[in-house]
Amino acid sequence: MNGTMEEKHKRRVHYSGKYPKKFEEKYKEQNPEKYADTVAHVISKGSTPAGMHISIMVKEILEVLKIEPGEQGLDCTLGYGGHTRKMLEELKGSGCVYGLDVDPIESKKTVERLRDAGFDEDIFKFRLINFANIDKVCEETGKFDFVLADLGVSSMQIDDPKRGFSYKIDGPLDLRLDPEHGESAAERLHNITRDEFVGMLIENSDEPYAEEIADKVFSLMKKGDAMDTTTALRGAIESALWKVPKEEKKDAVKKSCARVFQALRIDVNSEFEVLYSFLEKLPGILNPGARVAILTFHSGEDRLVKKSFKALYKEGIYSEISEDVTRPSAEEQRINPRSKSTKLRWAVKA
Repeated sequence: MNGTMEEKHKRRVHYSGKYPKKFEEKYKEQNPEKYADTVAHVISKGSTPAGMHISIMVKEILEVLKIEPGEQGLDCTLGYGGHTRKMLEELKGSGCVYGLDVDPIESKKTVERLRDAGFDEDIFKFRLINFANIDKVCEETGKFDFVLADLGVSSMQIDDPKRGFSYKIDGPLDLRLDPEHGESAAERLHNITRDEFVGMLIENSDEPYAEEIADKVFSLMKKGDAMDTTTALRGAIESALWKVPKEEKKDAVKKSCARVFQALRIDVNSEFEVLYSFLEKLPGILNPGARVAILTFHSGEDRLVKKSFKALYKEGIYSEISEDVTRPSAEEQRINPRSKSTKLRWAVKA
């Protein structure tokens, strides 16, 4: 009888140890929708399931965008597609949303996910393009009635060791949103000077130990360390903070690692340049009365958005802008800790 039951129900492969050792072995990451109970359990503990992205501030964004059936919208950073799906649902089958992304790996999965959910080419269209080029997209599509730009890195990218976004997991020091083009973070480190690295850490992430970290990283590379893995960089950062009191070191290392990886990611992907270009071109792709929502995740991004919105409001290009930022609720921050640094700003085209 047992043999018959096993033939009918093939058991999930059991992995030794408390946690699977390889990302590819984590069953819930391969198909989060299939393992809803596992995902719900992880979320209930205040964690984000590896390989899955929880969309941030969905309710607040929809309140800002005020989407009506028949309108044309733009999601500048498709990611996992959670925001896009909610916007598509608001259209109630009439209208269109264009989704943009530079990540050829994750965007392919997201498009398939949205197609499987019933959103065909008539209502959802995808373009593999950087949102710095929204003017080129607009030449093809015409102007938009609502626009969302979520500037955060998707959890799928962070949780995949092969992408090198997380200092918590060993992997190649890459950090490119589009791994098929440009320099990796490891290559970037070997092509800049020690002083340029210090400037990068200060300008991109306000790193207080920029000098010490740069000294250690470049000293190790001079001795032959390739500094080409996330673990190698984390080790260098930990060594650089040797003067920090023992009781404070663990937290200091964690925060510095997050800031250093952020600074490198911003540099490798030219994120400030991309955002500046987007903000400059944004008014030109909007219909009168169009609504814009932008999610930022660190002070540098927020400053650029705030400055742009205020300047264009004074010029009469925007009829309304958010007076202050909107943040995730305490409950959302508890459920999704990765939302804690999020700020939402919005504008309405005159």
